Order: sequence, then structure tokens, then C-alpha cells
Amino acid sequence: MQEDFLHYIWQHKKITANLLKGTNGEDIHIVSVGQPNSNAGPDFFNAQLKIENQLWAGNVEVHIKSSDWFLHNHELDKAYDNVILHVVWEHDTNVYRKDNTAIVTLELKNYISKETLNNYQLLFSKTNKWINCEHDFESINDFLVQNWLERLYFERLERKFEDIYQLLKTSKNDWEAVLFKMLAKNFGLKVNADAFLSLASSTDFSIVRKLQNNQTSLEALFFGQANLLNTNVEDAYFQSLTKEFQFLKQKFSLLNQNLTPIQFFRLRPSNFPTIRLSQLASLYNNEQNLFSKINEINSTKDFYMLFSVETSSFWESHYTFDKTSKKTKKKLSKAFIDLLMINTIIPIKFAYARYQGKQVDGDIVKLIQDIASEKNNIVEKFNALKKVSTSALQSQGLLQLKNEYCNKNKCLQCAVGNSLLNKKT
Repeated sequence: MQEDFLHYIWQHKKITANLLKGTNGEDIHIVSVGQPNSNAGPDFFNAQLKIENQLWAGNVEVHIKSSDWFLHNHELDKAYDNVILHVVWEHDTNVYRKDNTAIVTLELKNYISKETLNNYQLLFSKTNKWINCEHDFESINDFLVQNWLERLYFERLERKFEDIYQLLKTSKNDWEAVLFKMLAKNFGLKVNADAFLSLASSTDFSIVRKLQNNQTSLEALFFGQANLLNTNVEDAYFQSLTKEFQFLKQKFSLLNQNLTPIQFFRLRPSNFPTIRLSQLASLYNNEQNLFSKINEINSTKDFYMLFSVETSSFWESHYTFDKTSKKTKKKLSKAFIDLLMINTIIPIKFAYARYQGKQVDGDIVKLIQDIASEKNNIVEKFNALKKVSTSALQSQGLLQLKNEYCNKNKCLQCAVGNSLLNKKT
């Protein structure tokens, strides 16, 4: 038995009788269960109960056993003086407030249906499962799942909003600078995300603005700050970048000693940091007011056009500075732009609207639903249980579900878990 289950039973009034009896025979009628408290103090605030026909207003504390009251030293804590009901699974002792007045106790085990209890035990009893409900996930109503995934997607966006807001504070409230840092991070993909972010954070965005009309200067800035110009390569392009970076380093007092190292290991050549940094330079060379344009656009087609950029000519025949390769245009692929929209563009559009107090949920849903579902281990495993992900909205929702609910056994706060607990047998 988990205390969370008792919280769930009390909060949702999953109790089999209207008139309850306290452990000393008191008549108890629930008027309001109160508001759940996730911080220190009693578990539910501002409950209203009729006890022996007298209306009480106060707090409710929940425990597995009555004696947990003393185990947690609540009898010494003034925060629990206003507890009007002690809700427990098993009553093993009477409890008292700090002033030694008795607290009415409700023993729940006689008021929970066998069906609810069996569903709870089935959900949590089996071990070595990928998720607790994997054997029942297929049976969940499609409408319920899709609505839950949409809620989870916005829950995920809310968390990203907090991250973006912190980034805004460290970027002097410059949204263009925030966008640059986020784009840099996602151009680095998983392997070089931290390295690209540290590169972007080491360079004041005002410098990028000043160099936007010259792609060679932008590439010199990015490659130099990434410590990719520290070798000796006998090539005119490399030499020109090195010379330009030395000039920029002195002019802008650039520092890059403590940046996260760039990685090439286990990357496909098309994802080499050299290629991605050249493409990032091209993007900023092409677009002078990128943040404004992103906020004006509300269709995936227009975003594909905006981000249709390629490397400078040198990289058409190179993946690294010192080796030539077959000449080919190296444009951002549709799949890569999808990742940028999922991880940067849509979150920053959402965050900017929220910052301004605007409601753009409808536009956000339309955009994310137009992007194909991501392909990763979590999405594939969910789809193997039940085909639920056809767009990036669902795949992002599934990531939130697995990481924030399934992995943390928060089935009682999950719409899927709630559905299974209420299942009729």
C-alpha cells in the first residue's frame, strides 16, 4: 500500500459510502475534500467536513498507519494544529494535536471497493515491466489517450518556457540572442548540444549581428570559438579563417578557453560539427531578423523555406578541413528542420507569446501536428503497445508521459492510470 493511493482515494472521493464513521464512531460527511498540498505541511488544505452534525473547516492529513503521525513528529508541529481529520489505511493508535486535543480518524480500508483495490494492485504489483500498464495500454480509449497526450505536450512546453525564461534573463532580455543560443544547441544535436551552446554563450550576440553580412567572418567566429582552427592546415580557406579569427579575437576580446569540447566521434559525416556550423553561419548570413520572421510564420511550409540553407562552397567538397570528398550540396534536410521546429522554433514561439500574455495554443497545435512523429525508442515501444503517435505532438507527449509519469510511478496522476483504476471488471 502506498500513501499516494490514499491521497488519490481521498482527493477523488473514491469511497463506497456517503456517511462515514470515525474510528470512535463519529459520523463524518465530506462537504469538500480540500486542496492538495505539494509542499510542507498537511496533505489537504481548506477541507470542509460535517462531524457529528457540526461543520468543520480545516486541513486533512493522510498516512498509512495512525502511528505515522507520531513517527513524523506532527504532534510537535504547529502546522498541524488545524488538522480536522486524520485519514489512514490502518488505525493502530489515537492521535493528538500539540495541545493534546484528539483528532478524529477515518480508517479507509473499509470504504474502498474491492474492484478499485484489485485494479490498483494489478497496476503496481508486477515487476520487470517497461511501464506499469503495458499489458492494458492497448485497451485504453483512443480519445482519452489523445487528449492526455495533448495535455502532456503543453506540460512539456511549460517546462521549456521556464528554461527559456532563465535563458532570457542571462541574455539581457534579447530574444534574438535567446534564439541564437537555442538554435546553436540544436544544430549540435545530442552529441554536441552542450558544446554548441557553450560556443554561442561565449559570444555576445551583438558580435553576430555585426558580422551577419559576411559569411566568412561568421564561419571564422564559429570555428575559432569552437577551437577548430588550432591545427595547421595548408589550405587557403583555412588560412583565411584563421587570419580572420585572430583579427576578431583581438577586436572583440573573445575568450574560449573553458568551452565544452567539440566531438566528431560516432557522428555521420553530414552531422559533423564543421558542416553544422557552416550551415548555422549561412542561416544568419541569409536572415537579418530571424526571431521576427519566426514569429510571423505559422506554417511548416514557410519554415521549410526559411531554413532551406546550405554550407559555404568549401564544405561542398569537405567534411573536415584536411580531407576532400565527393562534391555535393549540403542543405538542411526536412528531418533536421523538423527537429529544429520541435525543439527550438515552437517552444520559443510559445514562450514569447506566454511572455506577452498572449494565447497561441491553437496555432501551436496546428504547427506541431503538421510535423511527422519522431522516431526513437520510447515512441516505438508505445506504438508497439498501441498505435498512438502519428505526429510530433503525440511523440512529444509520449516522451513526457514516459519520463515524468511512467518512470516515476506517477500512475495515480496519469489519465491512463486513472482509467485503469476505474475499470469495471
